[in-house]
Amino acid sequence: MKKLLIIAATLSLAACSKVSVENYEKIKIGMDKSEVEVFLGNADNCVEKTLHTNCVWGDDAKNIEIILVSNKVTLFTKKGLANN
Repeated sequence: MKKLLIIAATLSLAACSKVSVENYEKIKIGMDKSEVEVFLGNADNCVEKTLHTNCVWGDDAKNIEIILVSNKVTLFTKKGLANN
């Protein structure tokens, strides 16, 4: 029974993913990274480049990728979300 509850809780968390079309549509050019984190949470992966930072929320199949310059959104894309 305990295992069943753990599985159910895990599935319900996956269903409530913050990587969604609704949250993608909230992103605006010029937003601060901290503003994005309010509705997306912390990025799953960020890589600092010479002049910018690439951050990804989600995985290879379903994600939101944001390019930041000076911690500001300059470009953003989605993959694997509805309306893609």
